[in-house]
Amino acid sequence: MALTASCPSCGAPVEFKSNSSVFAVCAYCQSTLVRHDQNLEDIGKMAPLVEDRSPLQLGAEGSYEGVHFALIGRIQIKYSQGIWNEWHLLFDDMRTGWLSEAGGEYVLTFMRQVNEPLPAFSGLRIGQRLQVASQVWTVSNLENAGCVAGEGELPFKVGAGYPVAAADLRNERHFATLDYSETPPLLFVGEAVDFRSLRLNNLREGRAEREVSVQAQVFRCPSCASPMQARSPDILAVACASCGTVVDAADPSYKILSRVMRRRDEIRKLRLPLGSKGNLDGKPVEVIGHLVRRARIEGIAYLWSEYLLAAEHGTYRWLTEYNGHWNVVDVLSRPPTSNSVIEVDSLRYDGELFKHFSTTPLAEVVQIDGEFTWRVKYGETNRVVDYVAPPRMLSKETSNNDLNWSLGRYVAPDVIAEAFGQAGKLPAAIGVYANQPNPWSAAVRRSWGLFAKLALVALLVQVFFLFISSEKLLLRQDFSFEPGFASEVQSREFTLAAQQRKIVVRQATSLDNNWLGVDLLLVNKSTGQAWPAAREISYYWGYDDGRWTEGSRDDEVVFRNIPAGTYYLTLDPEMSPNKGVAVRDRLEVVTPRTGWSNFVIVLIFLAAFPVFASLRKSAFETQRWAESDHAPVSSDDSDGDD
Repeated sequence: MALTASCPSCGAPVEFKSNSSVFAVCAYCQSTLVRHDQNLEDIGKMAPLVEDRSPLQLGAEGSYEGVHFALIGRIQIKYSQGIWNEWHLLFDDMRTGWLSEAGGEYVLTFMRQVNEPLPAFSGLRIGQRLQVASQVWTVSNLENAGCVAGEGELPFKVGAGYPVAAADLRNERHFATLDYSETPPLLFVGEAVDFRSLRLNNLREGRAEREVSVQAQVFRCPSCASPMQARSPDILAVACASCGTVVDAADPSYKILSRVMRRRDEIRKLRLPLGSKGNLDGKPVEVIGHLVRRARIEGIAYLWSEYLLAAEHGTYRWLTEYNGHWNVVDVLSRPPTSNSVIEVDSLRYDGELFKHFSTTPLAEVVQIDGEFTWRVKYGETNRVVDYVAPPRMLSKETSNNDLNWSLGRYVAPDVIAEAFGQAGKLPAAIGVYANQPNPWSAAVRRSWGLFAKLALVALLVQVFFLFISSEKLLLRQDFSFEPGFASEVQSREFTLAAQQRKIVVRQATSLDNNWLGVDLLLVNKSTGQAWPAAREISYYWGYDDGRWTEGSRDDEVVFRNIPAGTYYLTLDPEMSPNKGVAVRDRLEVVTPRTGWSNFVIVLIFLAAFPVFASLRKSAFETQRWAESDHAPVSSDDSDGDD
């Protein structure tokens, strides 16, 4: 049952909806009130909340896993890179939870009581694996922050603010926070949630699908006095378009975060101008910031651009560009299982295998343009590890106190140009990019599929002709050749029909450790046209550590393209004079069954394009991996290293 009492400072009504709420902030005078049964005590004024782009507000309602909830309180926490919101939720089943809203990510967690001792904050390291609450986690963020403001009902005292040391833990399914503001520390476990899945209503100004309008700050660069602006309190750093100075937009005196002396010819041109509005995946976005990062590998400098996009519901996306290759990138709330700082050869994510492509030990920020949600500085560095499964790329970025995963998807330049109204203005891509789809992959699949179908048809045709064709005997005749008396002999005549264009002449002899040479001559009786063939048949055997044989007693010769007509054969034998044994020779002339040569030729012809496509696909992959940490090493390179 809700408790309603009057604020002792201004008399305004203050309602406690949750029995677990001990503190409340008066909506009228900002007094922090502590509940004592039916009475309220004023313990001081609360610092005013910082206005932001959040679409949420007290009284907003939604549902999670089928249970209705309402937003009854909020605290704002300030850390080195800005401010994030923690919304206090009250569910219809009287549970309470927290909805974290930071950097466009929404995470819903519940306090979890554990009997096990929790690790000390000082002993945690980014990328460290640990087991808490029967789950294996990876430390993804370490932060020393402070609670600076609040509103509504809260289960703890906020007052003028208190320090918060916190560690974020992630695995592939869940999110957890270790809150070290109390001793022992508190554990909150939950998951990242999609904004739409919460089915929120009664949002700020009723705008569930539009950005919340916040008055922009307009100021001048402290270095060159050029006009600058930050569109909302979410923006913590702004780079001067004239001199490149980066200013802290959250500081009342606009403190300089970093500056660099750069000539105009050193500035990398923006492919997408700041303020460009577009549509990605059916959702509106606007280019608000641009970074250039540089990595030096084996003395060669590689530069690429990263564009920060303001998206709907206070979220942000990224576009990256390198040599005309573009990727749409989203930070992952649910990272891969292999979430450590150590690279692996491959990892599985979202049911797909990603292979390690490259590791960049030092990716340095060398150019800054526009607005950013963190205090970006020149010289800021990250370690970047990329894994690819074209057209997707998993990237892991590690700094001293953060470990973030992002998922990129390759997008063709013409698609980006159309999305941002830059048709004909973006340069063509150069070379092959890490996760660029192989243009020959589809052709290889289609061509080999078509090859399989046509090869099956050819095989069926071949089997059909084998089935209907049979070997026809045209002549069978026995001869006997005597050593020293062998002379030319002539066979009987036989007839070759018009459709029979190929004949086979077979000889089966009685050779035994002997040889026989035969000059064959196929003669057309009517025309006298002849086709010669010289054959030598030999067969030997014996014993030498076992029985051995050499040669064959049988032989055959094929005559092709023989016209129809009546034919006979002449045989002119030659025998060894040292062997006084007669040799029997059975001669057969047959028309053979359908052969396999035409089928093989057809297969070779059909395989030509899929083989060509496969070679092109392989060449594309070779070019891709030549830019990786796993570039193929040629034999010349290997010899040079010896």
